Amino acid sequence: MGRFQLLLGLLTAAASAQTGTLSYTGALATPQSVFSTTFSLSAATPVAFRTWGFGGGTNATGQNIPPGGFDPLLTVFSGTEATATLYMDSSGNPLAGADDLINSDFADVIACPPASTVSMGGDNACGDVALALYLPAGTYTLVVTDAGYLPGAIFAGGLLAQPFVDLTGGSAEFQTCDGVSGVCFTRYGNFAVDIVAGQKVLTAFSPCDVNQDSATNVTDVQIVINQALGAALPANDLDGSGAVNVVDVQYVIDAVIGLGCAAT
Repeated sequence: MGRFQLLLGLLTAAASAQTGTLSYTGALATPQSVFSTTFSLSAATPVAFRTWGFGGGTNATGQNIPPGGFDPLLTVFSGTEATATLYMDSSGNPLAGADDLINSDFADVIACPPASTVSMGGDNACGDVALALYLPAGTYTLVVTDAGYLPGAIFAGGLLAQPFVDLTGGSAEFQTCDGVSGVCFTRYGNFAVDIVAGQKVLTAFSPCDVNQDSATNVTDVQIVINQALGAALPANDLDGSGAVNVVDVQYVIDAVIGLGCAAT
């Protein structure tokens, strides 16, 4: 504990810089896996959400994204992940979209191009999606899943914490089917998604910002120390080891002193 206290005395707050674009790439392990990221807007602004993993293309940061990823579903929630509620637009519709689910015509029109189409069963299929609207200042959580694995909140409203609805049949493979020929194709778990704001008011929440207050600082270090010592519930297993320990504490310390957050 003495070493931790010494480190705490040396740390200073480090707030995240605001930007107009956030880009994420990665891979889901299974069709029942979920990627989520929390971000905040310091002012009201138009915001666009766009995927690239299915057909490929060049994302908002100029990165070349190869095709071959799964058919995605995007869902936007208000608030941080632990308490996030489904975001509804001015017409009372959930901000959610997949090429074969909600807002399908709207999503296809603005997703391809610039995302590329894929030849499937004789058709040029657009599996990527895009959503856009005017969001007020606040905190939001974007969820990316396979189009067959849906947040239950889409149907019932309410919390991201509600059980997901699995329409994949429990499949271990990512598949998408051509609506005309009925032929199904196996895909990969790769995804790429952009969040683009109309002005530089975006702030990403780092996993090392464990209390999600837009600043990774000494408070976050103390929270994880308490979890590692058993004084608080182990809610921030940042290294995926199954327990909160000194490695997780070091991740947060590194983030505070400007070495980046190694958590996934």
